[in-house]
Amino acid sequence: MKYLFVFTLLLALFSCETEEKRIPFLTVEIETIYEDSLSIRAIELIGSNLSFAANDGFIGNIDLNTNKVYATNQKYDSIFPEFRAIAHTTEDVFVLSAGNPALLYKTGDSGKFELVYKEEGENVFYDAMTFWNETEGIAIGDSMNGCLSVIITRDGGQTWKKQDCSILPEAIEGEGAFAASNTNIKIIGNKTWVATTNGNILYSENKGKSWEFISTDFVSEESTQGIYSIDFYDENIGFAIGGDYTQPEVANANKAVTKDGGKTWTLIANGKAPGYKSCVQFVPNDKSLGIVALGFTGISYSADMGATWQQLSDEGFYTLRFKNDSVAYAAGKGRVSKLTFK
Repeated sequence: MKYLFVFTLLLALFSCETEEKRIPFLTVEIETIYEDSLSIRAIELIGSNLSFAANDGFIGNIDLNTNKVYATNQKYDSIFPEFRAIAHTTEDVFVLSAGNPALLYKTGDSGKFELVYKEEGENVFYDAMTFWNETEGIAIGDSMNGCLSVIITRDGGQTWKKQDCSILPEAIEGEGAFAASNTNIKIIGNKTWVATTNGNILYSENKGKSWEFISTDFVSEESTQGIYSIDFYDENIGFAIGGDYTQPEVANANKAVTKDGGKTWTLIANGKAPGYKSCVQFVPNDKSLGIVALGFTGISYSADMGATWQQLSDEGFYTLRFKNDSVAYAAGKGRVSKLTFK
């Protein structure tokens, strides 16, 4: 009986381990569910809906059960904003424009979007936005007056306040973030990581009340180089990707991993494809730490946390969000698509 018990226990343990190991993706099927002449860099999955924001003041919502699209064009004076960031709470959807003036809208009780924050200035440029919880959210912009632009809400998005440079790390001249995919901010619990154009990480463990500066070996000599996207699997394991969109084939110092919550970063697959990518996301619930990265150069996949990669598709996109462990949605130039990984 003792040996039977040990055998049964080992079999159970082996079965659990087997269940945790995911069979690596080999292909991706791409189904376009929306087409237009837009540049779409900001998407958000909200239940069975996908909301997105784009240039020309365009804000849309796709019912993923029917693929029916609801859309509006938001105008400010004579301006149709170029939206590069989108976020949501249970109550509202928020969209934020890049460039001057910065315009942040939320859905209102009347069914129309309401302007809740405006900022004007020669160097105003906001890049990404997300929420910690139902009441607290954050948006990141390029540096002004010596620090990155950080605006925070503590009342569910009704009001937003810009943080003073006295509580932020000093920025390198010209340092900012890339408004390429709304993925240069990552939040897990109260912790926040922000990736910059100079290959640096800003980290807060208390929802933006204080910040610390972390440097990496990312390529950042030119204004087109740096970290474009960052994601974390949990509080410790993270991945950053970027490069230079003007030299997308170059793969030097454009991918890095952390296993200690972002305190230190190690370059990985250095000099090996993929080169430039604008968005990276961990595959949900994948204990093997699978990663999908994409850009206008196509879709790449790693089954081993970035050590080795394969190109699954040459079709280009800007941004990606997983719905579950095998289905994701991506957006790019002129389209939103459903991606099914197999």
